[in-house]
Amino acid sequence: MREQRTITNKEENFTKRKRSETLAKPTDANRKAKMTENIVCHKCQEAITKRMITALGKTWHPEHFLCRHCDEQIVDATFNIQSGEPVCNKCFVERYTYTCAGCKKPILERTICAMGESWHEACFCCGGACKKPLANQSFYERDGKAYCKQDYEDLFAARCAKCEKPITDSAVIAMNVKWHRDCFRCNKCENPITSQTFTIDGDKPVCPACNC
Repeated sequence: MREQRTITNKEENFTKRKRSETLAKPTDANRKAKMTENIVCHKCQEAITKRMITALGKTWHPEHFLCRHCDEQIVDATFNIQSGEPVCNKCFVERYTYTCAGCKKPILERTICAMGESWHEACFCCGGACKKPLANQSFYERDGKAYCKQDYEDLFAARCAKCEKPITDSAVIAMNVKWHRDCFRCNKCENPITSQTFTIDGDKPVCPACNC
């Protein structure tokens, strides 16, 4: 039984920004001249005199605010960033997101890396009865599923022949079954059997002292 831990990634891929669209409308001739001189489109370097997009510390003509990959105009209120450039939501999902091993959907927020796969934080949970989230928790793996310590022991740990509880440390193997060390006791005196030899009386272990 090997304990494992998750790794949580939070990268630039998951940064969403909002754009701001305003109207560059001067109130007098001097202000118009100043705006024409100072406000230029980051894409075409031409003056912006009507509507403009403000994003990434720059200004753009709305028709020039384009995705770096598909060159389509970004019209959504939010967008993504790669290498300092805007990326539309469609290209971001196709190029930069992982697919969750649990729900098979794109991961747009934090990614949990565990068992060689990527997961939504909410999807990486115990495969046992409790179903509790395992992000940033230790867990145990069995047949491609993650389990918390309690459920793993309840489901898969060997059971003691006497108390029937899970054995999570070293065990005594005797009479073709396993025992907790403290449970392997003489059936007559109830003392722990620590010697290498013992006898069997009615399917119960008996220590050498009681067998005399």
